[in-house]
Amino acid sequence: MLYEIKVTLQKIEPPIWRILRVPSRTSLLRLHRILQRAMRWTNSHVHLFEIDGKLYGEPSTEWDFEVLDSRRMTLEKIFSGGRTSFLYEYDLGDSWRHEIALLGTVEGEAEEKIRCTGGARACPPEDCGSTTGYYHLLVALSDPDHEEHDAMLEWVGDKFDPNAFNVAAVDQALRRLR
Repeated sequence: MLYEIKVTLQKIEPPIWRILRVPSRTSLLRLHRILQRAMRWTNSHVHLFEIDGKLYGEPSTEWDFEVLDSRRMTLEKIFSGGRTSFLYEYDLGDSWRHEIALLGTVEGEAEEKIRCTGGARACPPEDCGSTTGYYHLLVALSDPDHEEHDAMLEWVGDKFDPNAFNVAAVDQALRRLR
């Protein structure tokens, strides 16, 4: 069985989202890797999942609070209990929080490839400084006369289209995920 989930980056308007199909046996650690590809993040920062007030991530002695092992929690365990959504936070400094919402189930083989079937808009560039920094970046990039326009343009690699989304490119990135 496959789950169809919608991943929405919170506190960004217009919304940035993806619809993914993933096997029900997918662990949270595997889901993290899928989300990195689907949202086009670079996996450069720490992440956590929050489910019913409990935090899941990669085990580390550096945590100063309880973090459960994300390898041991699967989507099947999460959604079979009637839960329909949970949170994923990437980059605890910038705090990119994503809602993971169950849209439904799709018949398919557990070995079926992970897929992206829809989405909208590009994710903010890594290290742009949370929602506030992202909006500042967009303002600077949209105004050639802005005092930071040239510096921000160079920082993002001379181009950044916040409205860009290519489902085929995301699907291809997911196919390369092992």
